[in-house]
Amino acid sequence: MLVTGSDILVPARAGKYGVASFNTNNMEITQAIIHTAERLRSPVMVQMSEGAIKYGGQDLANIVKDLASRASVPVALHLDHGSSYASALNAIKMGFTSVMIDASHHQFDENMAETKKVVEAAHAMGITVEAELGRLGGIEEHIVVDEKDAFLTDPEEAVRFVEGTGVDYLAIAIGTSHGAYKGKGRPFIDQERIQKIGGLLGIPLVAHGSSGVPAEIVQRFRDAGGEIGEAAGIADEDLELACQHGIAKVNVDTDLRLASTVGIREALKANPKEFDPRKIFGAARDVMSQVIEHKLRVLGSVGKA
Repeated sequence: MLVTGSDILVPARAGKYGVASFNTNNMEITQAIIHTAERLRSPVMVQMSEGAIKYGGQDLANIVKDLASRASVPVALHLDHGSSYASALNAIKMGFTSVMIDASHHQFDENMAETKKVVEAAHAMGITVEAELGRLGGIEEHIVVDEKDAFLTDPEEAVRFVEGTGVDYLAIAIGTSHGAYKGKGRPFIDQERIQKIGGLLGIPLVAHGSSGVPAEIVQRFRDAGGEIGEAAGIADEDLELACQHGIAKVNVDTDLRLASTVGIREALKANPKEFDPRKIFGAARDVMSQVIEHKLRVLGSVGKA
């Protein structure tokens, strides 16, 4: 069933488990997300970035909405990193049930004003809203933040921001980062900061840049002919602990990009003469389903639908 973000995230926050919000760019990714969530009886969010909207447009949004409306588990269609009020309104017109306004690159007061504007418009349409306070490093489509410009979320500012905007869920900067390169070794996640913000705010909190970048998938990518540097992701244990203290929405994009490409590369390597797209993209869907299942189990959402 197609529901709002709050319909999924409020119970997750109360139940101390996380809900994965996976980025999609095509039908196979969407099928892998929703069908795996159904099989495991897990609520899930499917999100489209502005880049995905540019690539797939209303056609892709309709695929998500159709699969979600026929699903036996709660599914929300979410706008990821909406860059403006106009972008959020466009997503609402397209049938999204959750939108993000990311004005985190602005000063606090401007971020708050822009967020409040989106909240008022979205709430009038029964749509729930995510905003971001603090800045994550890394690269994700049009979001490019050098590590020197990244900063973690201040707990007291978070309280002022939520009270001043009425936002439904808040993305906080806690040490995660976008992309496949999150530093050397295990990235440091500020669990103490999560606990403090979670203690001050009752709304669901959001962790962006939370792909695990599994070593097995990275190695399979290399074995199939792919080239990738020393990729690193967020440890499962860090996500499990974060969900105990307020993180309810966990964004995952890189993991599915890697898994999809692994499936395609392996299928073509095994049979260089293959040109049936069903066998190529079907293999990608299968690998993504494996990665999705792992993430749902880590976050504790299995059986919660």
